[in-house]
Amino acid sequence: MMRIVAGGFHIESSTFTPYISGTADFTVRRGADLAARYPWIADQRFGEDLEWVPIVHAGALPGGVVDRDFYDSWEAEFLTGIERELQSPGGVQGVLLDIHGAASVEGMMDAEGQLAVKLRDLVGPDVRISTSMDLHGNVSPDLFESCDLLTCYRTAPHIDSPETRERAAELLVQALRTDQPIYRARVAVPILLPGEKTSTVVEPGKSLYGMIKPLIADYDLWDAAIWMGFPWADQPRCHGVVVVSGQDQAGVRAAAEELGAAFWRAGTDFDFVGPTAPVEDAITEALNSPQAPFFISDTGDNPGAGGYGDSLALLRPLFAAWVAGPKRPSVLFASLFAPDLAPSLELGQEDVFELFQESDPSQPALPFPALVEKVWDDERAGRCAVLSAVTPVNAQLLESAQLGEVPPTFRVIVTEKRMQYAAEEDFARAGFAEFTDPMTDEPLGVVTVKIGYLEPDLAQASKGWVMALSEGAVNQDLVSLDFRELSHPLLPFDQFAGDPDLAAELLES
Repeated sequence: MMRIVAGGFHIESSTFTPYISGTADFTVRRGADLAARYPWIADQRFGEDLEWVPIVHAGALPGGVVDRDFYDSWEAEFLTGIERELQSPGGVQGVLLDIHGAASVEGMMDAEGQLAVKLRDLVGPDVRISTSMDLHGNVSPDLFESCDLLTCYRTAPHIDSPETRERAAELLVQALRTDQPIYRARVAVPILLPGEKTSTVVEPGKSLYGMIKPLIADYDLWDAAIWMGFPWADQPRCHGVVVVSGQDQAGVRAAAEELGAAFWRAGTDFDFVGPTAPVEDAITEALNSPQAPFFISDTGDNPGAGGYGDSLALLRPLFAAWVAGPKRPSVLFASLFAPDLAPSLELGQEDVFELFQESDPSQPALPFPALVEKVWDDERAGRCAVLSAVTPVNAQLLESAQLGEVPPTFRVIVTEKRMQYAAEEDFARAGFAEFTDPMTDEPLGVVTVKIGYLEPDLAQASKGWVMALSEGAVNQDLVSLDFRELSHPLLPFDQFAGDPDLAAELLES
């Protein structure tokens, strides 16, 4: 019987937001709860000669730098749990390290790399370590050197995360069942791109990631993976990386260098996955569009990439433009992080609510005259409410409306905890099933989401869409951010006279 321990730490952290991700942000799983994350344990699909031992896993919505005390507590539990299993009968032969790869922790430049070094020191050289990651994670030299196998998602939007975890587990089992050397090669590619330029559903990402399966077959590899790197953390490890593994030393090296060269050649071809516009232009386009629902992405304050979630950079001008008219479609702003306001609201309450930007106190509040239309408790977002605008414009429309007509309104969802409205079920819980206005049963006119590229549910529902290039902690204009620790030279920050050194670093397990 071979024994494999499993667990990890999953968050991507922007170092440009003041938000600190801590205990309240993380879901921690242990035991049977964690085993459910790995369905191959229950059905024994990799064989009955394996014993899987879930230790602990912590995961959170992308956010800011992680509170050091919380991280240290999780790390101590994880490593202590593995040490306990090492000393039990049968010991430990393998570790499934289930991480994102872009965690920023207070006082640490390379959280996952330092974790992997500690893990390798603990288990010794003979225990296999296989790592599952997000393609927007970072593969530092420490992480690469400490893990026998590394793989990551092959899709963005990320629809293959369960498949990637299972692939990492399968590679680990394969490694445990061979006594032959396993080689891995890493190529650092000096490119750093915002996530909204790295979709795998359009070119060049589609073709680049499309190379992986043919390359595996052509070179008889175990795996090949491409990391785009995380663009909103100021750390030297943040850049593109290719990792290839297999048992043919020459093939592993050649495949890694071929894939790295292809990544570099495509570097200047990456562009936004969808239409973009400055904030004012995006608002004008949305309010005047005959298509409904029309989605606006508030890209600079995307909690799904580490944004704070409370920016008024888009909400303020959108509300002003809607009040000024002349066109006033129904608008839903989903959502605004308001930890002080949301818990205090009561159904039917009417007031001029002061919407604050806690992340930037220098910004003036937005007075928002509104009626509390709905209040509910959400497992992820805490106390939530829908504020429905009560404005002079709406009052006039109500007075002049014919019997049975409902005037359009402007609604804002406020949440107690940071939240990203990325799926239809999120909107359904808020009362907007299938993106319809509950007062009219008609499609919402404009839906604003704090997101970058639209996730599948939103993309399927949208009849029109624009990414507003708003300011914030996850600004799409990387060059405008105050980076100080990145490795250089690096696209798009530096000019290259020729091709960079894309020679592979090769290691043997």
